[in-house]
Parts: sequence; structure tokens; C-alpha cells
Amino acid sequence: MGTAVDKGQIAPKIDLPTDNGGQFRLADHKGKPVVVFFYPKDDTSGCTKEAIDFTGLKTDLEAAGAVLVGISPDSVAKHDKFKIKHGLEVTLASDEAKTVLQAYGVWVEKSMYGRKYMGVERSTFLIGKDGKIAQMWRKVKVPGHAEAVLAAVKSL
Repeated sequence: MGTAVDKGQIAPKIDLPTDNGGQFRLADHKGKPVVVFFYPKDDTSGCTKEAIDFTGLKTDLEAAGAVLVGISPDSVAKHDKFKIKHGLEVTLASDEAKTVLQAYGVWVEKSMYGRKYMGVERSTFLIGKDGKIAQMWRKVKVPGHAEAVLAAVKSL
């Protein structure tokens, strides 16, 4: 399990392959706010809703100067299918090795029906222009979440 990061700390490095053969490097976006949303799995109900909500606000986030990326342990190929199926316009990065998930402390022990397993705790991090974590949302509930993130970006 990763150690949890905290507000005010320098954000852990992100350098991951993305959908469509791309690469997302946090270092490439210095001087801009970056919204990183970690989600458990492509094409599940909550994750799909969250990605659609962020897609809907992508223009507003970009207008506020922010960069947006979603990260899950799914493969790049799964991300490509997920984006096409739901018309998503957000960059999705693949962390199959779970190194970034662990660095941000979102790869955690979960429990369902009494069974314990490791999985992603739905979380969002807003990284400020200075590269430090400006705000975090853990155990995210999807309804209204993307709007709350946009409001936080605008307040930076």
C-alpha cells in the first residue's frame, strides 16, 4: 500500500502511457493546474458516469487553464474502447504496474460482501501551478464531483 500524500506536498511524479498511444507526464504541465482523477475500472457504472461528467466540463476546465487526466489500472487498449463506447474526451492514463496509484495512496484494501481485495479508492487530486497538491478528494461520490473540482480550479 502506498503512503498517502497530503495537501501542500509536491505531487508525486506521473509518467504513464495514455489512450491513443500517448504519454502523460506531470512534468510537462508545470505552471498549470492539473486535475488527476483516479478511478477503479473502465466501463463500470460509477467510473463511466464520472468520466462523462469530466468530459462535459472539460472545456470549462481548460478555459480555467487546467489539464485533466484520469488514471486507472486498466490497459491502454481498454481505455481506447471505453472512450469510443462513451464518447469520452478526457485523457486516460494506464497504470497497470500501480506505481502512481501507490504513490498517491489510492491503491488500498477494499472490502465487498466480507471479501477483502486490493483496488483503487476513487480519488481526485488538484495539483497547483507550483506542482504541489492544492486539494484532494478521497472516497469520491460521483454526483456533483466534477462541478466541485471545477469550482476548486477556478478558485486557484
